[in-house]
Amino acid sequence: MHMKVVDVPERGRFEILLGDRVVGLASYHVDGSTMTLPHTEVDPSVGGRGIGTALVSGVLSAARERGLTVLPYCSFVRHYIQQHPEEMDLVAADDRPHFGLATADR
Repeated sequence: MHMKVVDVPERGRFEILLGDRVVGLASYHVDGSTMTLPHTEVDPSVGGRGIGTALVSGVLSAARERGLTVLPYCSFVRHYIQQHPEEMDLVAADDRPHFGLATADR
């Protein structure tokens, strides 16, 4: 079944669809050039299929396309960024220590 991440700005969230069913969401708020990501959730009945990972990937891609930095208050988003260091630049350097994302300069 096809997965698709869609922005639903009137609800302040991205949703991930499995077919035509919403199976996960990532809430967000944009203030200026910063997207705050406080929460993600995935329906437990579809857990273990990489849906959360696909959701966060889609959200971060949207932030990058819009030229936004992110504040990853959601622990799942932080973990994703730790596992995908190519996304680290989406978190402003000054904000990284606050989220435990401080890394050595490369």
